[in-house]
Amino acid sequence: MKWRCTWCGEPHEENDPPCRECGHNSFEKAVVRADETEAEPTRTETVDTGTTYVWRCQDCGRDHVKNNPPCSRCNGHDLRKVEQRYDDVDRELEVPGWLDVAKPYLPVFAVLGVVVVLFATGIISPSILPGLGSPSPPDAPGEGAEAAGIDLAETERLVHDRLEDDRTDATSAYDDDLAAFAEYQNRAFVAQEYADAEPDPAEPGEFGVDCEAEFVFVPFAMESSIDDYDSEAALAEDVAAALASTDDGEAVLAGPPGEGIDVHVVEGTIHVVYAAC
Repeated sequence: MKWRCTWCGEPHEENDPPCRECGHNSFEKAVVRADETEAEPTRTETVDTGTTYVWRCQDCGRDHVKNNPPCSRCNGHDLRKVEQRYDDVDRELEVPGWLDVAKPYLPVFAVLGVVVVLFATGIISPSILPGLGSPSPPDAPGEGAEAAGIDLAETERLVHDRLEDDRTDATSAYDDDLAAFAEYQNRAFVAQEYADAEPDPAEPGEFGVDCEAEFVFVPFAMESSIDDYDSEAALAEDVAAALASTDDGEAVLAGPPGEGIDVHVVEGTIHVVYAAC
């Protein structure tokens, strides 16, 4: 009677696991009957002694069925015989929950959340990111918010209202994207004229403007000085009249779907850019 390993088939003279070849701890004995021929298969009986050993790499922890260094994972040479246990299998097969997976990335999510809030509230402009948001207006001398006590942003809105009063066939909506484009162009003109700067050119599409109608673009400087006005309404009245008298005045009063206006003052001179489509 001979014994052999049920795992690798290594023959042994005695039932004395573990297998010297692979470390498996289950042998089977081959019993040959007298009436069996060599061509007939050998009847076997399995004997399970209960404990199986493996050789564990001390560098990476990989188990091997044979004491045959180096380690197939890390090429380590320190393999030690240990009892193979299966109580960790369930834990290894457990599917981690979404919180377990996301936990290492929570700080990243927190930072992204803060950045989104800063952009959403306007504290940080998306334009600071390359390829995201409208181009920031170039630096230019003068004032774009208030000059000589006149609120220029309010003046821009009043110019729109004054133009609406003169329109009879159609109306226009004040478009913030067109206004942003007008501001960029107005500051670029001022920077070129007063500071010899060369701002990058910009197109309406970079500001989210999608024109379906004819594009109207009117830049000009007022003959009067900012010091000639004591209210936003008085300044808006003259800016609207000046727009109507330009070569594009007919298109302005025709009521394009949307329009935007920017007023900028440098050394008392009032610079205006009108954009509509």
